Amino acid sequence: GIVSSDTCMHINQTFDNFVLYCGIGRENAFVANTAYNVASPRAREYQAKEALEFKKHMEEWTGKTITDDDLDRGIEIMNRNRRLMKQVYEMRKGENPPITGAEAMLMVTSSQMSDKEEHSNIVEQVLEELSRWNSDREAGVRLMIVGSEDDDVEFLRMVENLGATFVVDDHCTGTRYFWNEVIPGEDRLAAIANRYLDRTPCPIKDWSERRRFTQVLRLAQDYDVQGIILVQQKFCDPHELDIPPLTAFLKEHNFPTYFLEFDVTVPIGAFATRVEAFLETIRGEELF
Repeated sequence: GIVSSDTCMHINQTFDNFVLYCGIGRENAFVANTAYNVASPRAREYQAKEALEFKKHMEEWTGKTITDDDLDRGIEIMNRNRRLMKQVYEMRKGENPPITGAEAMLMVTSSQMSDKEEHSNIVEQVLEELSRWNSDREAGVRLMIVGSEDDDVEFLRMVENLGATFVVDDHCTGTRYFWNEVIPGEDRLAAIANRYLDRTPCPIKDWSERRRFTQVLRLAQDYDVQGIILVQQKFCDPHELDIPPLTAFLKEHNFPTYFLEFDVTVPIGAFATRVEAFLETIRGEELF
């Protein structure tokens, strides 16, 4: 079986290919539609109904009734994992963060692909170890990365080897995945739906209130960021259109930015030269 969300053209086409060419019948496939105008007063009712349709589909497919107790257990499993990962991120606010940005990205991406309870148990162990960790690695220039599914760990390692540390992020393989929790309520499906509507939205859904810009700024300030790298995956038009106004917004608040366009293969050598120049600019400004 396969479940997909109606997020962008690329994901929709991937879903169709699975159904058409990978032997997955329509009865084993479900598209969970998502509200595009998350600020609309009708979005919450709509999203809750979509969650109910998905619940019915799963019950018919598995032959098992999903009870309120099941939903409560699932909500707590997910919320626990989110809380633990936020605790790790809180540690990155310090002068010398105990983990690098590349390590934090591996933590988030692994949580997307593993059993949540198992992952939470490991993160608890990591938190205990980090509380006693004395790192001799200097943070260098404190950076933030902003974009979409920026899961190229080698790129982050390359940047951090140039004398910098990604101390926070705003992207799909980072804070946007886990930052807010489900607030429990009598209507469990509505509570789950509200969580997805209240999270920091992607550019395609970030209207008309433009909540994402405020969240990026808040994180940059809270984590004492010195520079921001804006990343766009090639052909991701919503992010491409979002970058000019976001750049202007961050400039108004005195945060230097640098834009890079990612493709399937990241040109590490060329990017290293460009990022190093950006870091030297930041270091130069810090001297005056």
